[in-house]
Amino acid sequence: MDFKKIAKEVLKIEAEELLNSASQIGDEMGKVVKLISSIKGKLIITGVGKSGLIGAKISATLASTGTSSFFLHPTEALHGDLGMIDKNDAVLAISYSGESEELVNILPHIKRFEIPLIAMTSEKSSTLGRYSDIFLSIKIQKEACPLNTAPTSSTTLTLALGDAIAVCLMKNSNFAKEDFASFHPGGALGKKLFVKVKDLMRIENLPIANENIKLKDALIILSQGRVGNLILVDKKNRLTSILSDGDLRRAMMKKDFSLDSLAKQYATKNPKSISNNKLLASETLELIEKYKIQLLVITNRKRKVKGILHIHDLVEAGIK
Repeated sequence: MDFKKIAKEVLKIEAEELLNSASQIGDEMGKVVKLISSIKGKLIITGVGKSGLIGAKISATLASTGTSSFFLHPTEALHGDLGMIDKNDAVLAISYSGESEELVNILPHIKRFEIPLIAMTSEKSSTLGRYSDIFLSIKIQKEACPLNTAPTSSTTLTLALGDAIAVCLMKNSNFAKEDFASFHPGGALGKKLFVKVKDLMRIENLPIANENIKLKDALIILSQGRVGNLILVDKKNRLTSILSDGDLRRAMMKKDFSLDSLAKQYATKNPKSISNNKLLASETLELIEKYKIQLLVITNRKRKVKGILHIHDLVEAGIK
């Protein structure tokens, strides 16, 4: 059996249904966006079975993109959870047939609240369609299932239409990546947009020494610091240079190399540093990668050392 061919056919069928639906999108989408944008409460999404699972995902997408939303199971609604619906809310109900018993049973109660009802179903003439204020068609020509029964193309279309609603709402509200990150502070984007240098910089037990220290003594501090670098400062604690493992290896290749020499003789003068500890950690990573260094020194405006940030600190914090 050629499973590769079967898989391709499934994707082709579902893609064709999506394209067909896209060609039929009408003014209803604008009405949906206008309605959801105007409500003072939440958008409650409900559905049974596969439609319910898709509805839960749509609700999660909306909630993470600035639209207050939650999923309500019809059965639970009939047993007390109707109390979660407020007069300032709106409901998006999903059922391909529009006749799912559990869903149909709560429709009169939803209308009793006198709140807007958006229907995602295949037929306007279905029970759900008749109860709705706005009808969004999810009708398809063919399921990808070989029996044309298991929800496949229909659920894919429903999910995609939910994404379309979410994106329209994002565009309508000028939802930016900073807004998205505020809902995902623990995610990669949240870290990229919120974590600052001051949150990660090391301020204690820094590998610092006076610039006139001898190399043999400097090596002890460099080794104890465990960051592969020694920060050299003048008598006023102002950054003057950095002695790195790389500097040391290059120094050892010189004929006049001596452990009794001053460490600054082999150090890198005017090393890269920043004085803004509120700089985003992600921007700091860009600097480290740009200049191909491992350590960035944080100073005040007078170049007095206040802390350090190592590339390993950024990596461990998940900054990319």
